Amino acid sequence: MKNTVTLKRDLSLSHVVTMGLAWMSPMIFFTSFGVLHESSGGMLLAAYMLAFIAILFTALSYGQMARAFPVSGSAYTYVSKAMNPFLGFLVGWAILLDYLFSCIVAVLMFGVNLNAQFPAIPSSAWIILLTLIVMIINIIGIKPLANISKLFVFMQILFIAGFCALLVYKALYGGITADLNPLAAQEGVSFSAILAGASLVCFSFLGFDSITTMAEETKEPKKTIPRAILIIVLSAGVMYFITAYLIQWIVPSFAYSHVDSAGYELMQNIGGSVLAAVFTFVIIFSILSQGLSSMTTVTRLLFVMGRTSLLPGKFASIHPKTRTPVFNIVLMSIVSLSALFISLETAIKFVSFGALTAFLFVNLSVISHYILRQKQRAFRDILIRLICPLFGAGFVLYLIALLDSASLILGTSWLAAGLVYYGVRRLSAASFREPAAVAPEVSKT
Repeated sequence: MKNTVTLKRDLSLSHVVTMGLAWMSPMIFFTSFGVLHESSGGMLLAAYMLAFIAILFTALSYGQMARAFPVSGSAYTYVSKAMNPFLGFLVGWAILLDYLFSCIVAVLMFGVNLNAQFPAIPSSAWIILLTLIVMIINIIGIKPLANISKLFVFMQILFIAGFCALLVYKALYGGITADLNPLAAQEGVSFSAILAGASLVCFSFLGFDSITTMAEETKEPKKTIPRAILIIVLSAGVMYFITAYLIQWIVPSFAYSHVDSAGYELMQNIGGSVLAAVFTFVIIFSILSQGLSSMTTVTRLLFVMGRTSLLPGKFASIHPKTRTPVFNIVLMSIVSLSALFISLETAIKFVSFGALTAFLFVNLSVISHYILRQKQRAFRDILIRLICPLFGAGFVLYLIALLDSASLILGTSWLAAGLVYYGVRRLSAASFREPAAVAPEVSKT
């Protein structure tokens, strides 16, 4: 008998926003501070502003496609519907890299950070512990998970607000201010260097797209998902801008010993060992929330791919009691344990390739769906559904060109494996349906 149990629509706008911010992890500003500061020649605020402008166009494209197809599946569904089912499969296969390896990155970083704080306990023990926690919470249900993510995201926002307040206090009463325009180019720093820094800064915004996989668990997804995408990107942008501005204005001469620990060194410089300890505590919980959200994202994508026969039907099963894809959650938890032997660098390269591939094709799918198929060519359509996606696609292509050869080799190897799987699946399947679990809904606005 066919399984008729469906995902449960429990998520409100606030739930979806915090799930996206949890995946994005606002604390990434500090964990990647050294790398981004170095790559932008110290012009961190300018780099963040350029990155925000560029990523906003892709975010708008996701919003447009979420209105047209308010169902789960993210880029996989959008490209399959708007362009071609085969292209949709390739994009879905590529974005599995992003979502799956984001889980691995989260548990790996958790293990590394906890091992640094408690050297007597090996990182492998922390990795296994987090994997179990993430698996259990995801199985219990989407709403409890969203509420936990909301708490952890609030903790991160509170820390960032407190840190900024401390900087302002130092400026007013600590005598460490400097007369500096953070947007003025520093000596020896070219615009091309700032642009190169912006290309790396873009990865601080990754995660806004993850909420599109939760459309079938969201109330009024046609309205809620596009709104949530904009709120997530705008909120992250505001936090990054204010923090970067205050750091460059108040402590322009700050220097760090090691790129990887620059964020921690900044905390010690501003607030001593107490602030550094609080920073470490918040980082740990931000990684936990990212792991929770990443697991939700990848298991829902697998659910949609199973429902459309691209993966075996077992992937489309929903537990009747918890209304969650338990099989996918358990399987992905086992896969996440590869963090025990995979390197962080390799995992991040997989994430980058998968995310950028999805971003590129979602921008193109807006043009294909609205301009070419629906023939909506009024001035507003040309602006929002042609020019903006073209700009977004162009910038994403620029980012792909900046990927190192190892990232491209890993990514294309994964796509090659997907092509082999697709061919075998197509030959063995009696029928190969397009990924359309429900009739598409097209926005006329």
